[in-house]
Amino acid sequence: MPLRLIFMGTPEFAVPTLLELVAHGHEIAAVYTRAAKPAGRGMKLQPTPVEVEARRLGIPVLTPTTLKTPEALEQFRAHNADAAVVVAYGMILPQAILGTPKLGCFNLHASLLPHWRGAAPINRAIMAGDIETGVMVMRMDAGLDTGDVAMAERMAITDAMTAADVHDALARLGGDLMARAMGALERGKLQLTKQSAEGVTYATKIEKAEARIDWNRPAREVLRHIHGLSPFPGAWSKMPIEGEQVRVKILCCAMADGSGAPGEVLDDHLAVACKEGAIRILELQRAGKQPMKAEDFLHGTSVRVGTRIV
Repeated sequence: MPLRLIFMGTPEFAVPTLLELVAHGHEIAAVYTRAAKPAGRGMKLQPTPVEVEARRLGIPVLTPTTLKTPEALEQFRAHNADAAVVVAYGMILPQAILGTPKLGCFNLHASLLPHWRGAAPINRAIMAGDIETGVMVMRMDAGLDTGDVAMAERMAITDAMTAADVHDALARLGGDLMARAMGALERGKLQLTKQSAEGVTYATKIEKAEARIDWNRPAREVLRHIHGLSPFPGAWSKMPIEGEQVRVKILCCAMADGSGAPGEVLDDHLAVACKEGAIRILELQRAGKQPMKAEDFLHGTSVRVGTRIV
């Protein structure tokens, strides 16, 4: 018998999992997501990607501001779900909620636990220079991503990949993995393994102050910093344009030949020196403008060789 599930998720990352669970015949009793927020020029209320998809599928949507009240618990219990699936929901589930579904609450986490527990596992893995990451299905407990792990999928991180690339790949892998996990749970075959106490690291939330590029680092570290923050919040530097220092986000780059003073522009194709080695800027964005390929940017903007990006 397919499972009766509550789905709890908010961003685009969670949508493939919702679609896979529906495609595999599970009954989604309700979708919990964050409330719509004002966005865009007109500041219209913008529902979350999960809410948009749930309404398209005709699934009831709830957007509680808290799960800690007796009323919220009663409403959650009333769905009479076998299990809950949680993907980047954005709210902590109290113990009373975690204990409600008879088969448990299962989270999809975008790292190879116990590595990178917490809020920003994709960004932190790239910024740390990790060569692989993955997704894991975990039975939730009261700790921060400390629950027993059921299934995992791994993937390589190359230097060419941005956070957006890894995000999209893991979202697809995660949808398939959670569908397989719920299939095993339905058959009574889902096996759980305690997380190792070794190798625990925390993926703390990205702070705005971290986004400025430090050219006094080796080229590969600079590249991984840029790619780990692309497209959001975007790593940035100040670039000399028409006699003034203009703040520019660098969204994509590659390793380059050459050396010079950190931040020095080395050629006409936006190679920039780091403490060791150099990177070439491939895509960038001026404040208030759309992202641009470097060659398009250079058609209308002169950045002279020998100037410094700071």
